[in-house]
Amino acid sequence: MQNHFSLLNRSSESSGILDYCKENGIVFFAYMVLEQGALSGKYDTEHPFPDGSDRAKSYNPILPQLTELVAAMKEIGEAHGLSAAQVGTAWAIVKGTLPIIGVTKVRHVEDAVKAASITLTPEEIIRLENLADKANVSTIREWEKKMD
Repeated sequence: MQNHFSLLNRSSESSGILDYCKENGIVFFAYMVLEQGALSGKYDTEHPFPDGSDRAKSYNPILPQLTELVAAMKEIGEAHGLSAAQVGTAWAIVKGTLPIIGVTKVRHVEDAVKAASITLTPEEIIRLENLADKANVSTIREWEKKMD
């Protein structure tokens, strides 16, 4: 199974698809775990996506709403020796998914390995999910449908 799954789009979990996969031994491959970089810690209102890009069109308008969530990802990351991006990846792994990571450098692979080596606490998971809910954004793209 392959689906869009991130802190900002947990519909595979709320619809029961993730549990169904776990119960039936189906590997759930999660894509867009970092929302094309919006949850990487690299972009914010002061450092938005480059103008004219599809990512700018989709994510720049919601960057202000992601400020608290990304700040918490950075803070949790510091406690574990991780980056915000690694926290997003670690969260997806804790949820029982196998994140699809886009890599262009060896360090991206090394970062993914490090993210897989830690376990976020239940309190950290709740905090991240509450802040994601508080952001109140939809990152479901035009080719996707919300799952019920």
